[in-house]
Amino acid sequence: MNYGSLAERYARLAFERHASRRVDVALRGLDLAIAGVSLLVLAPVAAIIAALVATTSGRPVLYCGERVGRYGRLFTMRKFRTLRPDAEQRLGPFYGAALDARTPSEVTRIGRWLRASQLDEVPQLWNVLAGDMSIVGPRPIRPRFFEELCEEMPQYWQRLVVRPGLTGFAQTRMGREPSWSEKLAHDLEWIADRSVGLYLRIVGATAWRVVRQTFGGGRRSHA
Repeated sequence: MNYGSLAERYARLAFERHASRRVDVALRGLDLAIAGVSLLVLAPVAAIIAALVATTSGRPVLYCGERVGRYGRLFTMRKFRTLRPDAEQRLGPFYGAALDARTPSEVTRIGRWLRASQLDEVPQLWNVLAGDMSIVGPRPIRPRFFEELCEEMPQYWQRLVVRPGLTGFAQTRMGREPSWSEKLAHDLEWIADRSVGLYLRIVGATAWRVVRQTFGGGRRSHA
């Protein structure tokens, strides 16, 4: 199946069936405020991380990957690179459990720390400012995986009615590697119940999780 035709079909469904809410304006304001302040505060940390990545594993410093955004629009998601050079080509055909099993062998030494602390995702704050992403929402997914998951779970297109996020219910609630259907259930719950209060609770839970993983040796999902 051609991604273009699939994207057009589901983008049209998402756009036509999306009921705009006043709360979305407030959530976008929070996105801009949190992303802007975070980028200013984390700028020195980001510079150090960039230097560490370049020194320990060469260039490029950033990983840039195509993802499916709101209404099916494709965008380039950016992260600090945590995998060995050309790992994307080797891991590209896999997702889910198969991807999780193969990823650890590709992670660099500095990459393990970045993933544990989630500091590899700092560049995604630029995606938030640009309007590609939100702080809270379903995690962005590769176009190819979106195709396959829509075939397995026809309701998967409903994720397109909001911007993909840096964090969400699935990332803060699950104590183990969740299945794609479990992730989708949490994503759809956020879409249905999204509010300023819920947004702030998820941001707070994410901040606590980052602290716990950074200083407590926890690990996170590869999704």
